[in-house]
Amino acid sequence: MARAGLTTERLTRAGAELADEVGFDQVTVSALARRFDVKVASLYSHLKSSQDLRIRIALFALEELADRVAAALAGRAGKDALVAFADAYRDYAREHPGRYDAARLRLDPETAAAGAGVRHAQMTRAILRGYDLTEPDQTHAVRMLGSVFHGYVSLEMAGGFGHTAVDSQESWAWILDSLDVLLRNRTKP
Repeated sequence: MARAGLTTERLTRAGAELADEVGFDQVTVSALARRFDVKVASLYSHLKSSQDLRIRIALFALEELADRVAAALAGRAGKDALVAFADAYRDYAREHPGRYDAARLRLDPETAAAGAGVRHAQMTRAILRGYDLTEPDQTHAVRMLGSVFHGYVSLEMAGGFGHTAVDSQESWAWILDSLDVLLRNRTKP
């Protein structure tokens, strides 16, 4: 019998909060049961397994991040859109480190296709329309932006930029300016 007040949505949200607190790798059905002070078995009417919980958190994080990015992009184009996208991505990762890690979870193709990852790709391509890129350059640019944003955010969150006097925000702005120049001046080889 399902415990009153517990729903799959509530457990997913609590799992996302737990991921931010203790790290995505530490989120299990057992850890979630302790959070609600219930027996593990009582959660299995809502969740199939810890992997099911992790997938639900990943989908939740992707949706939440897509909503944030979409709001940041509204009415913007060109460099303004690029910066808004990048800043929304970075801010989300800083505010929700466990959810950010969850959003990187490898999903099977069917689950991925039904999730918000598709929206992320569409928004990235929308930004790139302002740079007049055609295929295959557009795909290369999508991959480049994802790599740069994820790489920078991951290194920053791991403390990789704390050893110099140059502020991390200053480097972030420099990188975004450089990406804008690169995308505007892309010429065929």
